[in-house]
Amino acid sequence: MSLNIGDVAPDFKLPCSTGESQGEFELSAHKSKNVVILFYALDFTPV
Repeated sequence: MSLNIGDVAPDFKLPCSTGESQGEFELSAHKSKNVVILFYALDFTPV
């Protein structure tokens, strides 16, 4: 599925960690806020 500029992002839920805290990130919980989501390979993974 691809998105175009101006499309509403589909809702999703992912495991996340902030410092030592573990939890879940759900996009719909941040509705009406500016959200930047960054994905890049091999972060915090052994090489």
